[in-house]
Amino acid sequence: MRHAWRRGSNVAGLALCAVATAIVLAPLALVLYYVLRQGVGALSWQFLTHLPAPPGQNGGGMGNAILGTIEMLAIAMLIGLPLGLAAAVYCVERGRERLAPAVRFAADTLTGIPTIVTGLFVYLLLVVPMHRFSGLAGAVALALVLLPVMMRASEEALRALPSSYREGALALGATPAQAWRRVLLPAARSGLVGAALTAVARTAGETAPLLLTALNNSHWNLRPDQPMASLTVQIFNYAISPYDGWHRQAWAAALTLIVLIVSLSLCARWWGSRQEVA
Repeated sequence: MRHAWRRGSNVAGLALCAVATAIVLAPLALVLYYVLRQGVGALSWQFLTHLPAPPGQNGGGMGNAILGTIEMLAIAMLIGLPLGLAAAVYCVERGRERLAPAVRFAADTLTGIPTIVTGLFVYLLLVVPMHRFSGLAGAVALALVLLPVMMRASEEALRALPSSYREGALALGATPAQAWRRVLLPAARSGLVGAALTAVARTAGETAPLLLTALNNSHWNLRPDQPMASLTVQIFNYAISPYDGWHRQAWAAALTLIVLIVSLSLCARWWGSRQEVA
């Protein structure tokens, strides 16, 4: 009797877990299916390489928005990834000092702040003094979104290292800086790459901060001191327009952005699995 009850409880528990998993995955599957269904028909080489068409006309593309998104993400990575890694190293190395908890609290707070508030801050910091919207302002806003995610994920990757790595390096006469540069950071490379990819994937879909900083641009632009197009802002503008052709292109842009984010997320999981195997 007791064995049968335990077996029944186990089956019921597994069934509840399966139902919960299905409930969690169903919205994601529906979103991916609907975006794929609506967007794949508008994807073409012209969409990926041409400028937007004038209002009310069919055709055109979002090549400038794709290029602007890549450029702003690249600048944001150059700003946010090194700062996030440096903050993570400090919190691991000096975790018992008073400033380390303050750094963690600031990172957690920055993570929870609505990104439109971050965009407003950068608007006052850069857009107002420069008297123009710019890709640089958009990149700085994205860097502020990226930085705390990179910092906390990198800290977890660094804390996962055995303490013997650091102790062995110091015992052989290395300074703390040499231990980090030659032993600890190379040993945590897989986890740090995964942290960086996770932070970039989290940042790539932001719209609100770019509306207040980079704004938009209907032309090709590589200059970071000028307004710059982005996929997220272009999706927003096209989605609220009254033109069916723009609606189709908004779905195609959404599909392009999802492919980018899913690819980064899969790369992060792959790097994470490499670290676990190592």
